Amino acid sequence: MLELIAKTDIVDAVAKRLGKLKGNKDAVAETIENNVRSKIIKEHLNDPAYYEKMSALLAEIIEARRTKAIAYEEYLKRIAALAKHVEAGHADDTPEQLKKSPALRALYNNLKGTVPKAEHGGKAAEPSSQYGPPGDPALRLALRLDEAIRASRPDAWHGVQAREQVIKRALYDVLKDAAEVERIFVIVKAHSTSNV
Repeated sequence: MLELIAKTDIVDAVAKRLGKLKGNKDAVAETIENNVRSKIIKEHLNDPAYYEKMSALLAEIIEARRTKAIAYEEYLKRIAALAKHVEAGHADDTPEQLKKSPALRALYNNLKGTVPKAEHGGKAAEPSSQYGPPGDPALRLALRLDEAIRASRPDAWHGVQAREQVIKRALYDVLKDAAEVERIFVIVKAHSTSNV
């Protein structure tokens, strides 16, 4: 359903997939919401920060619909936009170099809220600016972590504690914070079959 909404207009998607519910606006809305919620739950471990944001937006849209704070047509526009972002796995303002790498994008999204303190004399201070644009410390840190992981990861590391420790050490060398390493490692491990 979400793929169809992302590729076509929501009205077309509803007509094609939910034609039998066409007259029941609440049933159509709940079906779309359940599809969006299901995708959010499925993808949450891959990128907790992004999908928590999507979940909050979904809750806001649902609440607006239930309280009749928005018209049904406005609801359809908002839920369609949300469905497209959930299906794509990234927002419109995602830096271009992250759009093709879900693993790198997940690092970026989950570092955004924590990097500024690190960038200003904290534990993950950066020795140079070779890692991305100067105005985006989360992007620079995500690129540094990605490089460190790629340079150190052993083959078939997923699920092998000694090999996972190699990845954690690479993360620690950049982050200098054991708690942050554990938080980020969960995301790296969720993407272990992808490029990171």
